Amino acid sequence: MDTRRIGDLNVTIVGIGCNNFGRRLDRAGTEAVVHAALEAGINFFDTADVYGDGLSEEYLSKALGSRRDEAIIATKFGAEIAGDPSRSGASPHWIERAVEDSLRRLDTDRIDLYQLHRPDENTPIEDTLEALDRLISVGKVRQIGYSNYSETQIEEALATSHERGLARFVSVQNEYSLLHREPEHGVTEACLRNGLALLPYFPLASGMLTGKYSRGEEAPAGSRLAGMSASRAERFANDRNFDHVEQLETFAKERGHTILELAISWLVAQPAVASVIAGATSPEQVWANVESAKWQLLDKDLREIDRITRDRAA
Repeated sequence: MDTRRIGDLNVTIVGIGCNNFGRRLDRAGTEAVVHAALEAGINFFDTADVYGDGLSEEYLSKALGSRRDEAIIATKFGAEIAGDPSRSGASPHWIERAVEDSLRRLDTDRIDLYQLHRPDENTPIEDTLEALDRLISVGKVRQIGYSNYSETQIEEALATSHERGLARFVSVQNEYSLLHREPEHGVTEACLRNGLALLPYFPLASGMLTGKYSRGEEAPAGSRLAGMSASRAERFANDRNFDHVEQLETFAKERGHTILELAISWLVAQPAVASVIAGATSPEQVWANVESAKWQLLDKDLREIDRITRDRAA
């Protein structure tokens, strides 16, 4: 499988989003997905301390076992854990505790990519960067990234790193898909301008871009949308999205492909994207995601996709 760079990390263009581990998947289910990913050539696994209240990291560690060195592990800190405000944020005090907790759950001596899950307005960015810089200097973390950052926040953090001689963020993980193109309003340009890797989360728009949902019908049992509240599911399963999905399905079918293949291959075609970290709940989904990345879209295809989703890119 092709690889791209996140700082000095060489990651596969398809990764595994681990937010299902410890939530929709038990330990055995997690092992099946991780083993399938490794066999398919995937080396990038993205988790967080809040996923499954820590179980995602634990299950990922157990599944990798002796194959830890074959994997690039990314995890996150900063979001509130188990409803406890004291276990959140980007203060140096919390970072020192959070990294040790993640290292223990992951049963490893280093985290390859350590990411701030969301901005912390109560902590100066220089304090956060100084703490992360110390982790890199002692070898507990290799590279650092941030998530849910705006163009302005990206530039401010990079400027702080430059001015103070601190480690710089090398990646940005934001929501990005054919149905959510908001990063194109500044974030993608900031990534290209500064040599940052963009890691899209919700690349399949919670399943809307897999073809499993139909307008006016209930979400299949066990699906991601079926497990959401009605108000949250409406964010994805709405008439505007179904209008685009139906057009995108036709576009893909006319070219002998599925909408899943279109969703992943379109992200791979974006120059700022390093790896598409799609979730999976079965080995079959892992293989489908890998196969989907093989469709090389032509320039004319990309122009037609932009026409179909022009209100997303405007």
